[in-house]
Amino acid sequence: PVPAGLPGDPEPEEAVSDDSSRHGGRIRGFPHERGNWATHVYLPCRVREEFLELLELLVSRARTYVSSLAAMEEFHLSLSQCVVLRYHWIDPFVRSLKEHLASFDRFFCVADQVKVYTNQNKTRTFIGLEVSAGHFQLLELVSEVDRVLEEFDLPTFYKDPSFHISLAWCIGDLSGRLEGQCLRELQDIVDGFEDSALLLRIQWEQIHCKSGNKYFSFPLR
Repeated sequence: PVPAGLPGDPEPEEAVSDDSSRHGGRIRGFPHERGNWATHVYLPCRVREEFLELLELLVSRARTYVSSLAAMEEFHLSLSQCVVLRYHWIDPFVRSLKEHLASFDRFFCVADQVKVYTNQNKTRTFIGLEVSAGHFQLLELVSEVDRVLEEFDLPTFYKDPSFHISLAWCIGDLSGRLEGQCLRELQDIVDGFEDSALLLRIQWEQIHCKSGNKYFSFPLR
């Protein structure tokens, strides 16, 4: 990795306003600084039309408990926390990721267990589908991503992670309203949905890394 403290960043990221009203009231996990690029490694999830029908049923039911819930528009499974890279670290970070992930084959997961999550500072609550099959392969991927993060002295992924695909979110810690009866009703919807076993069996074909406004893709073999 390029050592810290090099003079200047060749193409610093443009200044970003922290006005939370411009993005649904969400609050940054860390303050924006010029030249710092928020970076995230994840598995992108492309969904079928039938999945969106299931999502609509789940969000509609959950809104009877928390009316402010908003459905996700894109879906993914995280392999890292959101970390901060300096601009001149991006290319060596991506090269290292490519080397560490080159030997992984395509695989599938089953994500069919409804769970409620909050982010670390309890500013947002999520409804997600937790992985019930494919956990071992995900841990292997995270292990390699963690090695890259350690090279750059960045935080690694959570210990004993609950791998999941977020479906909906709201501002604040409203997990108490969504757990219990609401969660049981949502799981019943998933279990009873036609073709849910097929819909929630997800084939992973590539890994993505997003750093600021830059996207990088690493195909699985």
